Amino acid sequence: MNIHLNSFDEHHVLQHLKHYLPAQNPLKDFVHHNTLHAFQDKNFFTALHEASHIFGYKTYLPLQEFRNRYLKREINSEVLKYVVQKVKGSENLENWLEKLIYTDYDESLQARVGVLRSHWKTQYAINLEKSTNSILFRLVCSYLDQGIAMWAFPVNEAGFLTSIKELEKNSFSKIFTSKRAKKLLFGNVSIFELLKVIVGDERYFEMYLFDQQFTHPGWSGMVATLESNPSSLLDKRKISLTEFIKLELLLEINALDNKFGENWAPLASRIQEDPIDLFSEISNDEYFEVLSIWQQAFEWSFYDQVLSGIKSYKPSENKEQQVSFQAFFCMDDRECSFRRHIENLDKKAITFGTAAFFNFEFYYQPVNGKFFTKLCPAPMTPKFLVKEKDRKKKQAKDLHYHKQTHSLFFGWIISQTLGFSAALKLFVNIFKPTMTPATSVSFKHLNKKSKLHIENTNATDRVDDLQVGFTVVEMADRVEGLLKSNGLIKDFAPLVYIIGHGSTSVNNTHYAGYDCGACCGRPSSVNAKVACFAINHPEVRKILIERGIVIPDTTQFLPGLHDTSRDEIAFYDEELLSSSNKSLHDQNRMTFTKALDFNALERSRRFDTVNTNQSVEKVHEQIKKRSVSLFEPRPELNHATNALCIVGRRSMSKHLFLDRRSFMNSYDYTIDISGDYLAGILDAVAPVGGGINLEYYFSRVDNQKLGAGSKLPHNVMGLIGVANGIDGDLRPGLPSQMIEVHDPLRLMVVVEHFPDKVLYAITKSPTTYDWFLNQWVKLVVVHPETLELHHFIDGTFEIYNPILKDSNIITDVLHLARETKENLPIGILNY
Repeated sequence: MNIHLNSFDEHHVLQHLKHYLPAQNPLKDFVHHNTLHAFQDKNFFTALHEASHIFGYKTYLPLQEFRNRYLKREINSEVLKYVVQKVKGSENLENWLEKLIYTDYDESLQARVGVLRSHWKTQYAINLEKSTNSILFRLVCSYLDQGIAMWAFPVNEAGFLTSIKELEKNSFSKIFTSKRAKKLLFGNVSIFELLKVIVGDERYFEMYLFDQQFTHPGWSGMVATLESNPSSLLDKRKISLTEFIKLELLLEINALDNKFGENWAPLASRIQEDPIDLFSEISNDEYFEVLSIWQQAFEWSFYDQVLSGIKSYKPSENKEQQVSFQAFFCMDDRECSFRRHIENLDKKAITFGTAAFFNFEFYYQPVNGKFFTKLCPAPMTPKFLVKEKDRKKKQAKDLHYHKQTHSLFFGWIISQTLGFSAALKLFVNIFKPTMTPATSVSFKHLNKKSKLHIENTNATDRVDDLQVGFTVVEMADRVEGLLKSNGLIKDFAPLVYIIGHGSTSVNNTHYAGYDCGACCGRPSSVNAKVACFAINHPEVRKILIERGIVIPDTTQFLPGLHDTSRDEIAFYDEELLSSSNKSLHDQNRMTFTKALDFNALERSRRFDTVNTNQSVEKVHEQIKKRSVSLFEPRPELNHATNALCIVGRRSMSKHLFLDRRSFMNSYDYTIDISGDYLAGILDAVAPVGGGINLEYYFSRVDNQKLGAGSKLPHNVMGLIGVANGIDGDLRPGLPSQMIEVHDPLRLMVVVEHFPDKVLYAITKSPTTYDWFLNQWVKLVVVHPETLELHHFIDGTFEIYNPILKDSNIITDVLHLARETKENLPIGILNY
């Protein structure tokens, strides 16, 4: 047997390639993640430098924008001096200030990826992308289609390339016109053999594949993601990056043969220079040092305001007070202002923040649902299924979306009848937006009258290897974790609310990114209902008593859902309330309603089309209309401006105005002396909060390569992604309408505990530790007794003393909301 030994390791190169390609899931599972996840094993600034030189990404704001923010005092001059001295030493302060503020630099980027394939244009005068991408994208999109296409692709269970072969064999119109390309297709050749034809010299093979795949990282990344996680498609498809690359190489051979015949010379024969190592060490660059210092000064100008405010906190002497109600919300930054308004309207109310899957991980199957919906953080693999029981009331339907509209006869009939009313509705919607069956409404995820199969009383009750419901002990374990990690183990109010969140929008391809990230991009209403059922269960409460948590018989937990784009709230299971708690709930509902009005006004300052000087009620009504407007690209701004996460007791931050910029995860160190519960919290905060923050960061600094550009020209491709036009590459990242007002700052996590316990907590998981060690997420620990601040840097803690001595005093938040659209300074609330 003739064995050819070569230096090209196909498996290694493909794994390397997958590591650097985007890892965004299909739109239905859109979950925020670190865009530069491939560089996460490196220091943050080292990674940004390398990503710029290797791939040509913009990883900072432009130098001039930093300088403009300095002139506008958004970057504090004292903070800038502090950072320069910290990084470059006091003796070099003046020299580096000169470089930062006045020196001109060459800001052009020369990426390594793309250099090799550029020779097709210079040496052969052919644009291979133009010749191949259109047909490549159409084929893969048709194959992966999840329901848009009128005609089904002839899918073969053996996989993508086998399906292409069947299509080529049986279709009248052929994909390949070159005899050689067609022969290679049916010859089951390897990537190595195809590269031998196109490139020639195998020393260039890896470089060529990186160049090729990063001309369309969206489709390549999606294929790689689906290969590793095929369950993310409801209508399953078998595909691999190997097949995708083979097809593209075949299309390139086809295009080259058609232009030059079959005797053209491989690319390497026209190249004089040796291949470059794409990932070899990159030398220091003063321009990037300048940018990194500006970035740190920009961040610490914000961090310092927060830490100065925390430092000013004085514990209240009167710890005993009657509690009107307690409420759990998501740690989501959009709940930050809602909680603040509730606590201001009702001084006796206490709110908590936690990941809104509420410690219950499961799949959910709605009535008549064909598929299971994952309702927990993306990395988890649930072993439980919660099913909706049959109900009389069905979801509203619209005949315009009947499947028969795709047929020739009925399609014509419907267009001639219902089509006219559809056109009229569309016209009316311009002036009077209303909710329709096509609107993505958070409250539709769970009907108010729905009954769920939550408790498992039969071990044999299973579906597809999933246990239907939770046993009493399993519920008790999860409730104990929820209550202890949030610090609520005594002094329960008569009513405790567990409020999930979701969002309403129409014509919004990234709708899943507006819902709950802890529920895999879905509303968390089902989780809230499951958690309340478990906590209200008498047998669960008996087990909790044995574990030191005594919940009074008169205390009831009530589930709800906050719609963050409409600022509306719905409560479930109200009919189960006792008469006394029903009366209390009616009073509390008024507090929630007023807080939602105020929250809508505070949010409205960012929206150009809303007149914030109207009454609170009128502003709220405009916010509701905005959420269902077909022509509104910004139903809400989602996590825009997020920059902070506070993990501690509410008393540490309750006195602060944080301008809706903070995730807030409740935690009481006195209940968790060891730090084990803290470890679990930070294991979620780092990837979830950090992932959200960094996707916003990179989509903001490079919206064309690392973001999705403007959503206005987006087309939905196969229900899995968006592209510009009908033949464009998939656009990973976030559209400009989600990041326009975002300041690209790294997330600072502020934890209340003793530094040694926090160090123990973050080192329990090496993955979590890397987030903090490599500075992708900043960490500051507040000593709970002295309020001393400890900044985690280079693996150790150092004392940080805030530069800002006098904090801003804020007496009227709504007045500020009416005054400016810009970010507001962090301040001390003085209602």
